[in-house]
Amino acid sequence: MTTPRVHPAPAPTPPPPRHGSALVRILRRAFSPFWVVPALWCVGAFVAGVLLPEVDEQLAEQIPFLFQAGPDGARTFLSSIAGAMISVTGLVFSITIVVLQLASSQFSPRVLRTFLDQRTPQMTLGVFTASFVYALTVMRSVEGTEATGSGGVPQLAVTVAFLMVLASVGMFLAFIHHITQAISVDTIIDEVGDDTRSLLERSTHGRTTVTETGSASLPDLGSAVVVTTEQAGYLNLVDAAGLCRLAHRHDVRVSVLHPLGTYLVQDSPLAVVHGGSGHAEVDWTTQVRRHVVVGWRRTMEQDVSFGLRQLVDIGERALSPGVNDPTTAGQVVDELHSLLVRIAAVDDLSPVLHDDDGAPRVVTTEWTFGEYLDLCVDEIAHWGASSIQVPRRLDDMLTQLATVATDAHRPVIERKRTWVGRIATAPGET
Repeated sequence: MTTPRVHPAPAPTPPPPRHGSALVRILRRAFSPFWVVPALWCVGAFVAGVLLPEVDEQLAEQIPFLFQAGPDGARTFLSSIAGAMISVTGLVFSITIVVLQLASSQFSPRVLRTFLDQRTPQMTLGVFTASFVYALTVMRSVEGTEATGSGGVPQLAVTVAFLMVLASVGMFLAFIHHITQAISVDTIIDEVGDDTRSLLERSTHGRTTVTETGSASLPDLGSAVVVTTEQAGYLNLVDAAGLCRLAHRHDVRVSVLHPLGTYLVQDSPLAVVHGGSGHAEVDWTTQVRRHVVVGWRRTMEQDVSFGLRQLVDIGERALSPGVNDPTTAGQVVDELHSLLVRIAAVDDLSPVLHDDDGAPRVVTTEWTFGEYLDLCVDEIAHWGASSIQVPRRLDDMLTQLATVATDAHRPVIERKRTWVGRIATAPGET
């Protein structure tokens, strides 16, 4: 009986730029550090603490239920808020550090970015520190004493401090709920899988495949200029659309020599510029580097393989003798299965990008389905060979992948399935 196969819909043509705009990338990097959101909250609290007392007299008469105590009561109230907020901020920060240590030791150091990029801890620290800064700032505006009967209290500004305390209590409850969910292995696997799935959809949207464009060798354009890396690090981003515009403007072809996620040492070859007659007039090293990001740590800005790498690391850690949790490894295999289905259903992406005139302008080095499959299966199969669950889950995954895979991918899946079955019967063999 022939197994029914699902055929993917053809990819749209012509291919649009596969990467986000430069502005989006800049904003994403600007807000990626953990301290940015709390810092913005503190700046906003300082500005509000300076401006609200200035407009207090005009607005206080129009707003009911404002703070009614005198200068001494206002100072005591604000100082209590400041002291309490900075104490609880230290508690929240300590809890965050403990969660990061737990995630690093129990799951994988590479999943720390999942916690650091989440907005709930950032917003919680932001509200707490902002309450502290706001209370201290408003305290400067409280004048006089009750004994002398002089001075004044910015009633509206002090009332806002009380509202910020209520917001802080709400954020603290939300933070506790978030942390209890965040340390669950189910949540971690699901979040890493969702991030990878979203990135996979963005990176393949509108891209043509090898079967549509062909993999024939491109013509030799003569002269070539080698562009090297400025610093050591991981290849995290290739702005193919920007490189395509650059190559079209100078009538050249740019070949990126490495796939995303590759670690490059300083001054190693990064790209080659082919053709063109004005090489001496163009600083190709500077021009190409503007469209390529090499960072000291690996990110998922474009690198789908890094998301798969994180899941595999979680599975390997679960199979280690110190943890011995094959059920978690099985959950990882299920998540990898969900991702591999999307990759297997289409042919490998074409490495050649064309300009509007149809001329090949950029040649990238793309991950193939076979390489993705090796990454997802080999290490888990090796360390889980003696388990009862893992070989069965891997075999089921490969069997189901074969029903949705393209004709080009099915032989790769069958070879991998044979290999997994062989090491499951002989765990010492790799």
